[in-house]
Amino acid sequence: MSTLSNRIRELRTEKELTQEEFGKLFGIVKSTVSLYESGKSAPDDEIKKKIAKYFNVSLDYLMGVSDVKNPYINDKDLDEVDKFLLELKKEAEKEGLEFDETSPQELIETYKLLKEFKKRTKGD
Repeated sequence: MSTLSNRIRELRTEKELTQEEFGKLFGIVKSTVSLYESGKSAPDDEIKKKIAKYFNVSLDYLMGVSDVKNPYINDKDLDEVDKFLLELKKEAEKEGLEFDETSPQELIETYKLLKEFKKRTKGD
């Protein structure tokens, strides 16, 4: 299991936030964020709640107790995801691509690759 410091760093970098940007969101300075991420200090409970709420994760996930980011997803959210996946499947099939909606991890990895590609080509 991850630690609180690892989860804070992971969540911050997933959103492509600098330590300074992260700190501004929660009213703390960059050096405090660095202390959190190195495990030399820990946020108080109020900051933990704000971090969890901002990143839409449970406190258990943030604290490293669980690897499930948000166990409280409701049916309405799932309906929207299902609609999105069906639409994505239709679009992929129009392009002659195979799409297996039972493998969301592959979709996530593909999205990350595309995002990285866009970032690299933007700089050229």
